Amino acid sequence: MKEKILISTGGSGGHVMPALTIHDHLKNRYDIKFSTDLRGLKYLSSNDHKIYVIDTPKFDKIIFVPISIIKTFFLTLKSLILLKRENIKILISTGGYMSLPLCLAAKVIRLKIFLIEPNMIIGRANKFFLNFSNKIICYDKNILGFPDEFKNKIVISNPFISKNYYQSSSEIKNDQLFTIMIIGGSQGASIFDELIHETILKISKFIQLKIIHQTSKKNLNFLKKFYSDNKIENLVFNFDQNLNLLLNKSNLCITRGGASSLAEIAHLHIPFVVIPLPNSKDNHQLENANYYKNKDCCWIINQIDFDKKKFGKLLISIIKNKDEFIKKRNNLKNLNYQNTWNNVNQNLLDIINEN
Repeated sequence: MKEKILISTGGSGGHVMPALTIHDHLKNRYDIKFSTDLRGLKYLSSNDHKIYVIDTPKFDKIIFVPISIIKTFFLTLKSLILLKRENIKILISTGGYMSLPLCLAAKVIRLKIFLIEPNMIIGRANKFFLNFSNKIICYDKNILGFPDEFKNKIVISNPFISKNYYQSSSEIKNDQLFTIMIIGGSQGASIFDELIHETILKISKFIQLKIIHQTSKKNLNFLKKFYSDNKIENLVFNFDQNLNLLLNKSNLCITRGGASSLAEIAHLHIPFVVIPLPNSKDNHQLENANYYKNKDCCWIINQIDFDKKKFGKLLISIIKNKDEFIKKRNNLKNLNYQNTWNNVNQNLLDIINEN
């Protein structure tokens, strides 16, 4: 009989996507179950996975802290019952406050606890759980804010990205049109939906472009009409599970600084411009972007002092300066040289099985 693992994940794609990838790596050896909050249910299918809901409250408003503490106490009891009843042997947490009751319960009954930290600065929840954990799996050893006394718990993995990305081609695109993919997220982002398309229009007057643009539902029709009216070849969409196929048609990507998104783009050797979310917790999106910038793989734009003219000049320079573009592409290729599905799979199994 397979040992049982519970993967605890949260309500954002940045938490759930790595969790799904870890499931795919471990499913042949272990019986995998998921725990998430109510927000995370939209990313998980009950037809494909066994899912338990532990809807941990936030502690972000002082007035509600006593209520949150009481609710968390009862959720910890619920987690204890769940872990014992299902005979869970290993807990894997992809981060976030929603894992608090499960990590507490797992510590009480002395389960193995593995944390996942995809960002270049340690998350607050993971920092709190370090004392409980056996190991924390990171993508780099130089994680900002990581306490020295727990650095012996760090184990390194290549990023957890979907198997689809390993099956996608990363060859140089030969399309006559330079194709720019804009990933604003399915919820959209104002700077991606309200400013970038204006710059694209100006550039398209003298450089033929093709645009692939992910946006929010409310801006979908507007952007489709905008690009079409201005005779810019385009594909505008809200959500696509096969994002790897669309990325593979792109020469350049403009994106936020989520760890999973950057790892996916980097794996396909697509140079990218990062506009980090300025109010991300602990500025982790900027630190994620800096990891790639320091390896000369990308460009970074500060949203707070975003200037359309400067941004336009940067895009023109990227398109026309082939040497710089190819250098960044080659740097991405070198960075991902040993990043194969089998290597990640074996490394993860070794980490989980280590005594």
